[in-house]
Amino acid sequence: MLRHALALGLALFATAPALQAQQARQPSHCIAIADAAPGLQYLHKAAWTDPVPEYSVRIRYLSHASFLIQTRGGLEAVTDYTGFIGNTDLVPDIVTMNHAHSSHWTSTPDPAIPHVLPGWGPFGEGIEHHLDLGEMLVRNVSTDIRSAMGGTEERGNSIFVFEVEGLCIGHLGHLHHEPNDAQYAALGRLDVLMVPVDGGYTMALDTMIDVVDRVKSSIIIPMHWFSGYSLNAFIEGVSDRFMIDRRTGPEMVVSLRDLPSRPTVVVLQPMPLRE
Repeated sequence: MLRHALALGLALFATAPALQAQQARQPSHCIAIADAAPGLQYLHKAAWTDPVPEYSVRIRYLSHASFLIQTRGGLEAVTDYTGFIGNTDLVPDIVTMNHAHSSHWTSTPDPAIPHVLPGWGPFGEGIEHHLDLGEMLVRNVSTDIRSAMGGTEERGNSIFVFEVEGLCIGHLGHLHHEPNDAQYAALGRLDVLMVPVDGGYTMALDTMIDVVDRVKSSIIIPMHWFSGYSLNAFIEGVSDRFMIDRRTGPEMVVSLRDLPSRPTVVVLQPMPLRE
């Protein structure tokens, strides 16, 4: 009996590394309520060509509604991809697109991109993505958009969610309406939220602020601002309950260990990539 117990223990010990190796992506808590995570590295300065620190994700604001999301394992995703990300030969692993306007998509994405994820499908039918690349999971929640003639195209756009290093990163895209309860539930808990703050092309600013309040993300990154006026109006609308962190550069590095204790608006400056 003792010999059998020892043999079983040795077998379990031997298989433990193999089991750990299969866990390429740290589980996120987008939908399920997370266990208390052991202590949390916040916001380091780094260039986009530098290695991403362990347990962290780099986010760079490229332009308009486009962000580059980089993982420590070398995956690179670009949101609201228009075909141009800067003076670089970089070919992203994943690009997402929304078709509310041509400044959020391209009909001719680089054929070398392995995963091109449009936020729409056949008219009114929407589309579903659940792309699991091991280190990163990309999924979407369909939303409606206004049509060119003032009507509505049901499920014509998407909110994309990137789950990586235990973080849930949400990009609201060209959101035209407040999500309903089912859509909020599908989004789950978002640690980082990219939010359009133009105040009209997407939604009225007070409604967009309602969305931000409902989602309750730890880090909010304004995007889709055309001037300092709408950006400052958004900041003024949330500054009584959110910390404000204005950056002079386009990048931040964030990890689950270092999410701020109080919700924080991080203002990044858009800048395309340069080699």
